[in-house]
Order: sequence, then C-alpha cells, then structure tokens
Amino acid sequence: MKFIDQARIYIKAGDGGHGCIAFLREKFRPKGGPCGGDGGHGGNVIMRVNPQLTTLHDVSYLKHYRAKRGGHGEGNNRHGKNGADIVLFVPPGTIIKNSETQHVIIDLKDLDSEITIAKGGNGGFGNARFKTQKNTAPRVANDGQTGEELTIDLELKVLADVGLVGFPNAGKSTLLSVVSAAKPKVADYPFTTLIPNLGIVKYGDYKSFVMADIPGLIEGASEGKGLGSQFLRHIERTKALVFLVDGNSLDILDEYNKLRIELEKKNPELNTRPSLLLITKKDTWMEDPELDESELKGVKLLFISSLNKVGVREAVHYISMMVEGN
Repeated sequence: MKFIDQARIYIKAGDGGHGCIAFLREKFRPKGGPCGGDGGHGGNVIMRVNPQLTTLHDVSYLKHYRAKRGGHGEGNNRHGKNGADIVLFVPPGTIIKNSETQHVIIDLKDLDSEITIAKGGNGGFGNARFKTQKNTAPRVANDGQTGEELTIDLELKVLADVGLVGFPNAGKSTLLSVVSAAKPKVADYPFTTLIPNLGIVKYGDYKSFVMADIPGLIEGASEGKGLGSQFLRHIERTKALVFLVDGNSLDILDEYNKLRIELEKKNPELNTRPSLLLITKKDTWMEDPELDESELKGVKLLFISSLNKVGVREAVHYISMMVEGN
C-alpha cells in the first residue's frame, strides 16, 4: 500500500428530508386532522481512528464524500427515514484542518478518537406539528435543513516516542531493524528509506517504546530539499531524538551540527528535547574517533555497531531513560 501522509477531501453531510402536508381521510372521518409526518435527519460524516492504519491511502482514494439525505415525511404521521452516516477511517495521529482557514479542527491522537466532522441537516416538521386550537387544519410544513459541507486537509504525524535523525546511509534503518521487529529496507546506498518506518522496541519487564525512522536529511531539508523534508513532521510528536552520524565521516561534529541546524529551521522546539548522539558503523574502524565532547553541550555520545550489536544494548537503555523522563 502506498504511503500517503497528506490529503484534501470535500465532505457533505446529508440534507434533512422535507416535512409533509397531509390530512387524515378515513371512512366516517371525511375531515380528519393534519397527519403530515416529519422529514428524516440527514446523515453525518464521521472521522474515526483505526489503530491498524498507518497511512491516509484509503481515505484519499476518493476526493468527495456525501452522506445520504433524510427521507421526506409522509401521510399518516409517517416519519421520513434518517440518512445513513458515512464513517471515514484514518490512522492515529491524523490532524484535520479547514482547508480555507487552515484552522486545526481536531488532532486525532487517541486510539479511540472520533469526531462528527459534518452534521446532517434536521428534518423539516410536517403539518401535524403546526396544529393549534385556532388553526386545526394547517397547510404548512418545513423543508429540511441543509447538511454541513466543507473541504478539509488531512495531515498525518506518526505517533512515536523516539525519532531517528541522520543524513542518508547513516545507519538508521539498520538500527531500527536490530532493536525491533520492523523490517525496513536496508542497503549500502543513500535514500534507501523512502517512507517513515515504525518499530516497537522492548526493554525491561514488559516495557516498550515506539521508534520512528524517517528518510535521511540533506542540507536544506527544512527548506524542502531532499526526501526527508516532507517527513520531518513525523518526529514532531516524539519525546526524544536520536542523532546518527557515520563514524567514517570526515567531520563527525560538523555533520551533527548541520542536523541540528535543519531541525532548528523546521521547528526550534525539536532541539529542546532529550537527545542522544550515536556514532555508527563501529565495526569499520579500529579506534574510536577523538571528539571534543564539549561541543555537544551535554548530549550523551555513544559509539555503536548495529551490524555486530556493539553498544546497542547501552543505547537502548539510555533511550528508554529519555522516554521515561529520567
């Protein structure tokens, strides 16, 4: 299934059915009273979270969604049938905005979240509703109300506790595949990861956290360059960030600082979160590079080899402490 994290759709709730003008006509009651029934309510458009979904692919397939209108009232006080609701399922972490104003209507973060995004119109009253002592044979009924309609933007921000940040081919996907059951594509060339990947990392006694691997960044990612730019939003919900830099880089700290700069440009708040710097591919050199850790401003530094699982357990332990706020 194609990964889609943005969509724009038009939604229209059902109109209410019209009320009916009718009079009772029975044997021995040639002038019976008003008996026009009410119109049915129009169907609602409901957005509901489905925890099994990870993309907006299903809901983006159609661009227009219209709920059924209510049935018209009938004689003998028969109420029109209510229009059927439309339920659209979206993954957790979906943000719904009004397309015109860009106002955030709701952020569906909880697994049981749902919202009636467009309410169906009420059915009109039949003439039986208008009978009074002075007017025993009213010839008036209401039309049904118009259902709500609007165009909405859907934006998915995956729900993860930890975000992996690095340039292409830094070892993010390899780490995720080692510490979780996730199976992202891993290869020895840049931009292997084309979509965000999530993995559940288990630690301690029945504890776990969700780790997100996004496509590698390049300089200028915050301005739209490269693949990672469009996926930076997926680390905005994380509690902690893990920066990965290839230990074979000519200037490790320079690469780390460039990653920080891209996050600062995208969302300065990201750089305030607990962080860990992992120098990857330890299996490819004999001695750990010497670094001036004073430039890290208190950020923990670890050397790891995901391939040989060297330093990985310590890294997971430190990440779990960040997630728990320790």
